[in-house]
Amino acid sequence: MNIENFKNSPTGRLIKTELNYWAFVPNPLPPAGLDKFSAEFVGILSEADRRLGGLRSLAKLIPNSNLLVAPYVRKEAVLSSRIEGTQASLSDIFYYEASKEKPKHRDVLEVLNYVKAMNYGLARLKELPLSLRLVREIHSVLMEGVRGDKMRPGEFRISQNWIGPPGCSLADATYVPPPVSEMNEALNNWEKFLCTEGSLAPLIKCALLHYQFETIHPFLDGNGRVGRLLITFYLCERGYLEHPILYLSDYFERFRTDYYDLLMKVSQYGAWDDWLKYFIRGVAEQAKVAEETGHKILDLQKGYRQQLQKESISTVVFQLLDMLFLNPFVSLPGISDYLKITWPTAKASVERLVRLGILKEVSGRKRGRIYCAKELLNILGGDSE
Repeated sequence: MNIENFKNSPTGRLIKTELNYWAFVPNPLPPAGLDKFSAEFVGILSEADRRLGGLRSLAKLIPNSNLLVAPYVRKEAVLSSRIEGTQASLSDIFYYEASKEKPKHRDVLEVLNYVKAMNYGLARLKELPLSLRLVREIHSVLMEGVRGDKMRPGEFRISQNWIGPPGCSLADATYVPPPVSEMNEALNNWEKFLCTEGSLAPLIKCALLHYQFETIHPFLDGNGRVGRLLITFYLCERGYLEHPILYLSDYFERFRTDYYDLLMKVSQYGAWDDWLKYFIRGVAEQAKVAEETGHKILDLQKGYRQQLQKESISTVVFQLLDMLFLNPFVSLPGISDYLKITWPTAKASVERLVRLGILKEVSGRKRGRIYCAKELLNILGGDSE
């Protein structure tokens, strides 16, 4: 770690450990001087608030919120995991969930665990506030049975970690987080700030919390993914999102270099303004994208239903159509189980949608066939990944 870049940091302090390496310890939140904002920043914050309002309004138009929640959660899972180097696509995730096959690739398992951790955390928020306890529980679900599952899943680290190029040593690290004792103190301060009501706008507080968590880096693995999950949990808990239909990791992944550089510049130079503008601009942009995508999905569903209404179509086919909007990939066993119908009825319903051009067989197999609603998948972005 280049200590010259951290020596004059207003954000934290350098300490030299017993093992003779330098580490960075962030100051407790909130930072001083956040009561004065430029007109540009106020404009970005207002735009983000407005776009989130549009996203909340969209959710109210949908009788079944899972119509957006299921695909959006998976989109976020794919993109957040991709920041950490996974190569799984949205199509991969939908396909394996529809086929109920055990994924052969580690990357798919990691993304599916992200989905599990998201769903677990949202359910737990109904009975447990966002806290260090919930953070540990989420981490345990995220790391179960995947790369890093031997690195104390669900427990904060009891040894030093560091950030840098693959294979680098502590001596060559780009960044060294707080040692364990300072880490525990910093985590307690993080939780205190999380739970303290104040005058800061929720989006500003969310951006501060995300920076601080990543800087503390309390786990041996999975810090980035947990930190991004916490954004969704915070916004949902505070009522900014009624449902997790904002995939902010899309923005972080597209501007990945900026993401890491701006986090580091806060630690080195106290560049809060640049980080906050980046973060909140991302919220505004992704809320806009999510809202536009949601309306495309609703329009497609409406068009399909109108198409079916012109035909002599059974109720089961309409039910199957609705099922596609949870996952555009389906299999006969999955349809039979979900709709509680026989295989012959499921097969006849699929064949009807195939003839109408809504479904297409994509597995190329004679047995255990998988069908896909390609037009819907394209809207979700699954074919572009």
